[in-house]
Amino acid sequence: MNIAFLNGTYLPLEEAKISPLDRGFLFGDGIYEVVPSYAGKMVGFGPHIERMNSGLDAIGISLDWSESDWADLCNQLIEKNGAGNLGIYLHVTRGADSKRFHGFPENITPTVFAFAFEIAPAPVADKTLAKKFKVSSSKDLRWDRCQIKSTALLGNVLHFQQGQEQGNDETLLFNADNQLTEASSCNAYIVKDGVVITPPLDNQLLPGITRQLLLDILRRDGVIPVEERIVTRDEVLNADEVWITSSSKEIGAVVEIDGVPVGNGEIGDIWLAAQKLYSAGKYNY
Repeated sequence: MNIAFLNGTYLPLEEAKISPLDRGFLFGDGIYEVVPSYAGKMVGFGPHIERMNSGLDAIGISLDWSESDWADLCNQLIEKNGAGNLGIYLHVTRGADSKRFHGFPENITPTVFAFAFEIAPAPVADKTLAKKFKVSSSKDLRWDRCQIKSTALLGNVLHFQQGQEQGNDETLLFNADNQLTEASSCNAYIVKDGVVITPPLDNQLLPGITRQLLLDILRRDGVIPVEERIVTRDEVLNADEVWITSSSKEIGAVVEIDGVPVGNGEIGDIWLAAQKLYSAGKYNY
């Protein structure tokens, strides 16, 4: 039985119910996070909660929860759901009003919902075992506030579905200037001549927690150079390696874009070195 949390109560997930007038349901008016955990150990918990609070502030939702409150909730869900390989989904909406109205209502209580779900074992630094990702590419048609991890994900969903319908795992997105932004549910990188390059943070992409941890780990190690700068479509198509990262994928090696191989079409050596470093350092945050 999957045990969830809703507004102060732990209960079976199938029994969790919200009002149809909840603004998360009506407008996607909310913020969410997914924290991965393996055998009871969370990855990047502090940065995830920091980003959650930043998102809530950005859309004007006031929630009087401390980091320790969130930690207690996550640990309770991990324990109640078997402490295996779990993703902890955290979700806060503005709450339910008595009517549907675009403007922010006053004096309503935010809805806090969370549940745990099984995820695959932590990726390992092994070329023979790692998944080889194939992706599509598309003009980025989402809104201009992608730095906010909003529950209003229709734009991302449509781009992801585009890749799925083309038989691919993801969709890389490019802005009107043919510059890489991210993927529909991941951050994106290229590797050229041994240098890891990723677009700089701005309103076009999410400040991914795996991205944050990976760049910090690589810079602390100091062996693999890292650059945050504009990446053009031509650079992506001529890269030695292309990666995508997310909390569940960690570092995903892309071997094909729109049916064309990346580099030699195999997982690269820089990916292997980076995944080894990430696997060793990810629990330190």
